[in-house]
Amino acid sequence: MEQNIFSFLLAYREFKPHLLMIFAQVSYTFLFFITEASFNHGMSPYVYVTYRHVVAGIVMFPFAYFLERKVRPKLTFALFMEIFLLSVLGITLSLNLYFASLKYTSPTFVASMYNTVSSLTFIIALALRFEVVDIRNPRGIAKVFGTIISLAGVMTMTLYKGPIMKNLWHPLIHIQPKSASISEGGLRGSLLTVSCCVTISMWYIMQASTLKRYPAELSLTTWMCFIGAAQSAVFTMIVEHNNPSVWIIGINIDLWSTLYGGIVVGGLLMYIQLWCTVKKGPVFVTVFNPLCTIFVAILAYFIFGEKLYLGSIIGAFIVIMGLYLLLWGKEGDKEVDFKTKQFTSEDPECKV
Repeated sequence: MEQNIFSFLLAYREFKPHLLMIFAQVSYTFLFFITEASFNHGMSPYVYVTYRHVVAGIVMFPFAYFLERKVRPKLTFALFMEIFLLSVLGITLSLNLYFASLKYTSPTFVASMYNTVSSLTFIIALALRFEVVDIRNPRGIAKVFGTIISLAGVMTMTLYKGPIMKNLWHPLIHIQPKSASISEGGLRGSLLTVSCCVTISMWYIMQASTLKRYPAELSLTTWMCFIGAAQSAVFTMIVEHNNPSVWIIGINIDLWSTLYGGIVVGGLLMYIQLWCTVKKGPVFVTVFNPLCTIFVAILAYFIFGEKLYLGSIIGAFIVIMGLYLLLWGKEGDKEVDFKTKQFTSEDPECKV
């Protein structure tokens, strides 16, 4: 009995980052649909980003303050400016582009395009020497081919539609459809989505670098939430200056989407991603993004009655092949630890 418990604990410790990232992708899946319902209800995406991170910052603050009092380094001006830029990339710019693109496309399209983040992050990390590829090693070759195959799968889902798969039953939940002028695949939505993916890739790389100098994941999450909320508020006031009523939300889907986005996504999942970045590196975090695409496509088809094309199914299969190939290559790497020698081994580890 004790041997079985010990084996279970060892397996859990080894696969803890994997399980956390799968949980994150499931949570992101629900985010797609709850935010789309809120935007269709009339909530401004820019106001949503602001309120979401105000909520996230308030929720994360007590945990960061009390749990990291002994490990949190002094915040210098240079470090504050680095976190400020990190907030611009990871919250203000990327999320406003992200939700603006969702307004002009669909959850399935955005989730499919979002998978390019993994390939872009790998390429940037390789260029900046966060990743090492030994082309003489089978696992190194697997990382390269896994990235290429995943990108090919994303391109298949994006460029090839094919015949529509027939719905087996009526959708259980109806979401108000978008008008034809903002249909899926629109040029504006595509450009916004691509810009979002590039920005997020840069954010993943930069946060890995910042964690070297500020190895306190909870505190860094809290700082980014509050700074990002302030930045987004300024941006929203500029964009929505003729429509002050957008700041008012009632006890409806707008409120629930804000609370879910703030507590679960803006707070908990951001911390999980930072923790996994410390343990496994930025590329490991991004290679799980294709799972969200699969979950979104399944939920959209079976529950919400969204159209599902043959190209999406083929592309999803290719993406999964690339994902597992890249993961197999990554497992050959030594566990990544971005806490450099300037931080002693006595620094306590943050626990999820």
